[in-house]
Amino acid sequence: MRRRVTITDVAQEAGVSVATVSKVINGRDGIAAGTAAHVQQVVERLGYESSLVARGMRSQRTHAVGVLVAEFEPFSTEILKGAGAALAGTDYALLAYTGGGAGRAGWERRYLSRLSGTLIDGAVLVTPTVVDPVAGVPVVAVDPHAGPGATPTVDSDNLEGAMLGVRHLLGLGHRRIGFLGGRRDLESSALREAGYVQALIDAGVTPDPALLHVAEYRRDAAYEATAAMLALPDPPTAVFAANDVSAMGILDAAGRLGVRVPDDLSVVGFDDIPESASTTPPLTTVRQEIQQLGAVAVRLLLDLLDGSGVGAAGDAPGHVRLPTSLVVRGSTAAPRRTA
Repeated sequence: MRRRVTITDVAQEAGVSVATVSKVINGRDGIAAGTAAHVQQVVERLGYESSLVARGMRSQRTHAVGVLVAEFEPFSTEILKGAGAALAGTDYALLAYTGGGAGRAGWERRYLSRLSGTLIDGAVLVTPTVVDPVAGVPVVAVDPHAGPGATPTVDSDNLEGAMLGVRHLLGLGHRRIGFLGGRRDLESSALREAGYVQALIDAGVTPDPALLHVAEYRRDAAYEATAAMLALPDPPTAVFAANDVSAMGILDAAGRLGVRVPDDLSVVGFDDIPESASTTPPLTTVRQEIQQLGAVAVRLLLDLLDGSGVGAAGDAPGHVRLPTSLVVRGSTAAPRRTA
C-alpha cells in the first residue's frame, strides 16, 4: 500500500520548512508569491492532503457548499443572493468566503484545500484566476478570468451585451462615444471592450484611442478617466462603462464639472446592480442576470455532487452562457451637439 504523503515530504521536496508549507496550504500571508506557487505545485504533484482529509473526512458529507469570492462588492453580493435562493428547500447550507482581494492569484486553490472535506462538499468560484479541476473538489466557476476551461462555468453574453449598449447610443445619434474598460485580467472585460469596438466599426465609426480608458471597475478610477475625456478639445457626447460602478464614477465627474446628464453627456453602464436604478439620473445599463448566474452555478454544482450533472462520469464540463438585455432609464438621450 502506498505510504501517505506527509507535510514533511512536501517541505523536503520543495526545499522549505514545514512551517512555510503550513502557511501556504492554509492561505496565510507572509510567504513570497514565487515560493507559495512553488510549494503549491509540489503539494499538487505529490498529492498531499491535510490530516483531516486523510483521516477520511472527505468521505463524509458536510451538506454545505461554499461560494468563494475575491472580495465582497455589488457583483459578488448579487451572486450570493442567487446562490442562496437556489439552495432554498434543499438540505445544503451556504458558506460565503472571501480571498481577501482580487490581486492574490491562485488564492482559490489554497482556500479550497483548506475548506474541502471539512467544511464544504463543493464550491462556486466567482471570477477565479484558475478553472483547472481541483482534486476531489467539485467546482463550478462564475465569470472565470480566462473563460471556459476544464471546469463547468457560467457567464453572461458580454460581447453581445456591450454591443447592445453602444448600439443604443449610436441609435440616439452619438458618434463620439467613450469607453471605460474593466480589469485587464478578466475575459468578460475584454469581451465588453471588443463589443464596444465592433459596434462602432459596424456603424462606420472609427474608434478613437483617446476615448478608451481602463477604469478597473473602480468608481474613483472612472471619475479620473471621465475628467480626462471631458477635458479633451473634442470631448465625447456619450460614455459606455464596462460596469455600473464605473458608470457611477462618470456621473460623479459630470456633476462635479457641471456637465449635465443626459443633456450634455449620455451614460450607459453594465450589470444592472440594484443601485443603478436610484442614481441621479437613473442609469441606463446592460442587464446581466447576476443572481441567475449564482443560481445556475449552484444548480450545476448540486448536480455534480449527486453525480447526475455535467462533468459527471467523465463527461465534458458544461458551459452555460446567459443572455444580456438593455435597460433604458434616464441617463441617455440624443446629443445636443454634433461631434
